[in-house]
Amino acid sequence: MSLLKRASAIEEEMIAIRRKIHENPELAFKEFQTTALLEKELKSYGIETRRNGDQTGLTGVLKGAKPGKVIGVRGDIDALPVPEDTGLPFSSKVEGVSHACGHDINCTTVLACARLLSELKDELSGTVKFIFQPAEETLSGAASMIKNGVMEDPKMDAIICVHTWPEMPGGSIGVRRGAMFAASDRFKITIRGQGGHAAHPHRSIDPVVVAGYLITQLQTIVSREVAPLDSAVVTVGKMTAGTASNIIPNEAVLEGTVRTLNKETRKRVHESLVRIATHTAEGLSATAQVEYVTGVPPLVNDDFLNDLVSAATVELLGEDNLLEVPVASMGSEDFAEYMEFIPGAAIRIGTYDERPESKGALHNSKTVFSEKAIMAGAVMLTGTVFKFTGSDFSKLL
Repeated sequence: MSLLKRASAIEEEMIAIRRKIHENPELAFKEFQTTALLEKELKSYGIETRRNGDQTGLTGVLKGAKPGKVIGVRGDIDALPVPEDTGLPFSSKVEGVSHACGHDINCTTVLACARLLSELKDELSGTVKFIFQPAEETLSGAASMIKNGVMEDPKMDAIICVHTWPEMPGGSIGVRRGAMFAASDRFKITIRGQGGHAAHPHRSIDPVVVAGYLITQLQTIVSREVAPLDSAVVTVGKMTAGTASNIIPNEAVLEGTVRTLNKETRKRVHESLVRIATHTAEGLSATAQVEYVTGVPPLVNDDFLNDLVSAATVELLGEDNLLEVPVASMGSEDFAEYMEFIPGAAIRIGTYDERPESKGALHNSKTVFSEKAIMAGAVMLTGTVFKFTGSDFSKLL
């Protein structure tokens, strides 16, 4: 039986599982029901399961009948603190929580891949690790999985993941060479001046004025210190200062985020931010203390894996269903944490259809997702696994 026929035979069952997960969304590190459901399904396919230590999330391990390389396939499982407003008959039953980023689609796609590969175990070379990761939205789940040993026993040679994308039609696969997601760092700048009466500013050192200058000065990092063909974002998202309108406070605090697509630019922006904050404050008789916390690294796709995904997609789903993702996202993905150890690739699965709301942004309470993405993604993943492990691809046709 061809892979497409196998996929068609289980599609309704997989959609039902997706809808059950969708109805019962769980926030980061609270995905207890989701973890249990996925574990039960994997066990029913004859796949070994391993819990993520004392955290939510789990890994399924499928060993093929023949020796070969080891590849990981990741799907994230957490939801968002966003109320659902789609009107779907299987809308979220949890107040204020929903799968507005499509992680229910992502993890069901990986589960469907696990089901298909379990049926093809006798034809499979090597080993596949199905990683159902918690807490992607807080950019902390991958670190948890790594800490709890997901990279070991056996060690993976490569890893791929899928993520919904409402800018591509349902059933399509999106690939991109090079950078796909940005690094995510955060900063906190504490500006200290000298408080006093608002009517007598000459007797004070106003940290609010310093903060105002600093907010605009920081934007020169992107406009004048980053190459025009490179990309970076410096955003001050929070400012805290003062207790009353007629008091100059002692301090003001700025908090924000930095996003970059390569490690060199990341380092330069960090250094520039500290320099500008320190000297701008000094020039206005204040001081600035900078706390800079590096988060997940930039996600740069491996060319070889991208080529395998592309080839598998064309051969199994047709050339029309292979699309190029034209630009990188300045959003971040903690999938990049795994790629600090092994090559990886993040793949988009298209999720828009004839419904206008299916083209809404991720994290939007009204956005709906085409369920065609599930089996298209599963077929692509299965084909990519066969190609990477050196299994006989002709068995899928």
